[in-house]
Amino acid sequence: MKNIRNFSIIAHIDHGKSTLADRLIQLTGMVDERNFKDQILDNMDIERERGITIKSQAIALPYHARDGEEYVLNLIDTPGHVDFSYEVSRSLASCEGVLLLIDAAQGVQAQTIANLYLAMENNLEIIPVINKIDLATADVERVVEQIDSELGLDPFSCLKCSAKEGIGIEEILEAIVKRIPPPKGDPEGPLAALIFDAQYDSFRGTVIHCRVFDGTVKNGDIIRLMSNQATYKVEEVGRFLLAREKRDKISAGEVGYIFASVKTVSDVHIGDTITLDGRPCDKPLPGFKEFKPVVFSSIYPIAPEDYEDLAVALEKYKLNDAAFVYQKDSSIALGQGFRCGFLGLLHLEIVQERVEREYDLSIILSVPSVRYRFTLKDGSVEFVDNPAHYPDPSIIEKGEEPYIRATLLMPERYLGAVMKLCMEKRGVNSKLNYLSPGRVELTYEMPLADVIYDFYDRFKSITQGYGSFDYELLDYRESNLVLVDILVNGEKVDALSQVVNRDQARPRALHACERLKEEIPRQMFKIAIQGAIGGEIIARTTISPFRKDVTAKCYGGDITRKRKLLEKQKKGKKRMKTIGSVSIPQSAFLAVLKTNTDD
Repeated sequence: MKNIRNFSIIAHIDHGKSTLADRLIQLTGMVDERNFKDQILDNMDIERERGITIKSQAIALPYHARDGEEYVLNLIDTPGHVDFSYEVSRSLASCEGVLLLIDAAQGVQAQTIANLYLAMENNLEIIPVINKIDLATADVERVVEQIDSELGLDPFSCLKCSAKEGIGIEEILEAIVKRIPPPKGDPEGPLAALIFDAQYDSFRGTVIHCRVFDGTVKNGDIIRLMSNQATYKVEEVGRFLLAREKRDKISAGEVGYIFASVKTVSDVHIGDTITLDGRPCDKPLPGFKEFKPVVFSSIYPIAPEDYEDLAVALEKYKLNDAAFVYQKDSSIALGQGFRCGFLGLLHLEIVQERVEREYDLSIILSVPSVRYRFTLKDGSVEFVDNPAHYPDPSIIEKGEEPYIRATLLMPERYLGAVMKLCMEKRGVNSKLNYLSPGRVELTYEMPLADVIYDFYDRFKSITQGYGSFDYELLDYRESNLVLVDILVNGEKVDALSQVVNRDQARPRALHACERLKEEIPRQMFKIAIQGAIGGEIIARTTISPFRKDVTAKCYGGDITRKRKLLEKQKKGKKRMKTIGSVSIPQSAFLAVLKTNTDD
């Protein structure tokens, strides 16, 4: 065990985690030049295109150190985005140390600090590494000062490297061996292993990724998952190289995988403890939490006949993504679909893109919403994540919505514009902290519903990409919530209904009406598009009708002849309006879902 090191790389998005992992893999000789490709641990097309890690990976790197010893370095790669912070926390619980990667040009950013706190909670050895020192815009001295003043770490212990150019990689490997402690544990004790990830293999079922803290697990053992007491027989254990390597057993201190005929990923909970059925450990390992979806949206197929294909696609997708939840839903306007729960907006985008790509389906999503809490007059409490289930306003005692604490880091020059944006989004209890000359940290408490609408895009454009943003859920707070319905020609369009704070009801309704006016084709009669709260109309636009010039054949003569023809036309249009139906094109729904920033 003294020659094992378990470590992870943590950083803000785009600070070079995957590139550094590539270099470590190359330097330890895991892959030859011919088979190498960038972002080698990211095996999804969407990860490569966006340059982000969605699914964490693990790999064991053999390393011959300068002291002559052979070491096994278990790298547990983590996703960088705030939506996947629970997965990051479980990966860190499986390690003894981390490389905290900081971009020499960007400096310390919001998730650098958030991930540092996660590492500190797990009492990990932290090695600060300044990456991208080869860039023309790199300012290493400034970043060293930030490591001292903002992170409170020893500035003299930080390493400097360029993962792209391969500079300083060997020093990082030596620091991992020297500064990260070896794992502790008793290979002879009762089995206690932490599940930090799971993947679906279409031939073998679920691959459980685990870190063994105590005991040993081998082929043929009967294991028990402590959260649901389910038991399984182990078929195969092994460790992660670039491909899975089968072994006889994995013992305390090691990271590896287990196949045990688990049918779906949702049967396995990340953060759960594995123990032996015949000789269980006393208590589960700490930190287990259930996934809780935060953002909700309905998915509908654009062509109604694709509904069955969509049902199959979501079932298959769910096998790989335990955090994704869905149930059947239907809408008068869009037909049959599914109501889905996501960890955040990036998770929603990824699910949408993967379902469209991997299963070749065209889908449409309803307006994302959050889970609201309503206390009714009889004292009962209802949670509502779908506007269709909004309770009768006459029986609501009070409505509450979830709040988050947002941490925003940015250069000082953008402070005014960002504060204005946060105030627009009903931000309260602001705290301002000058981290270093020219850099500001802002903390705001704000409603999650406003953040998922268009906050992130606007924040990035205001700060020209230099701002960074991180958030954590706080609690529910009372709010004046109303249900805004959109009516077209007097008919309610249920797919466009949304629950909003009363102050924002009119702007949101007006935005939807304006967008629909642009998209719905003109008819021979006037179409009214209205936004309403109950029976009260709060916004309206009108699509003017095509007009046939019925007076064209009147040449001269009495004015009453023209009037008679116009009256006749008016009656015809009135009758047409009562029997005419307005079909809303799919593009109209998509236009309403796009935020005001696109105007």
